[in-house]
Amino acid sequence: MGKAKKNGRVIVGRGAYATPADFKQVFTEDVNSLYLLSLLLTGSPDKAEQCFVEGIGKATKGTHVFKEWARSWARRTIIQSAIRLIAPMGNCKTIGRNADLARCMNKIPMILHSEVRAIIDLAPIERFVFVMSVLERYSDNDCSILLGCTRREIAIIRTRAMQQLGRSNDPAASISDNARYENTAMITAPLIAQCFAPSAWAATVSGQ
Repeated sequence: MGKAKKNGRVIVGRGAYATPADFKQVFTEDVNSLYLLSLLLTGSPDKAEQCFVEGIGKATKGTHVFKEWARSWARRTIIQSAIRLIAPMGNCKTIGRNADLARCMNKIPMILHSEVRAIIDLAPIERFVFVMSVLERYSDNDCSILLGCTRREIAIIRTRAMQQLGRSNDPAASISDNARYENTAMITAPLIAQCFAPSAWAATVSGQ
């Protein structure tokens, strides 16, 4: 038993916390979905690998996290590492298409190629807000704390990102058709979100 009660208080035993070995197992089992998360945030294969490695290091440093939270904490360490590497609030550079990114796409299920490219083409802050708030379902408050901006800014940036993704998926649409853009982006988001789960990723790959 990891938890016991004494004088009405819950005492948490060591066995209730995730160990470095538990986190290493999470990173091994979820390697594909965690790499996809790293890539969508950083927009670069090299930065994605660096982010992934830093995430492992941070997660296995004896952090007191309950075992049942190990997977969500591993994803959080990836996000925090990506924020340190990219500094999205002060980075306005978009990612250009290059050979490294093309080779990296081989690791991603074919069905997701256009969606992944569209997200990577976003400006860094738009990419981070979209991935964190839409795909990872972080609250606007959590996003604002991690990214260092206001909740209002998060909402504005998310809308802008979804409009941009809508235009990427439907370039023939009128540039003023914001509602249509957002609806298109909302169709894209669940498709990618499903593949963030390792079991879904494996099923998608096997079905190619």
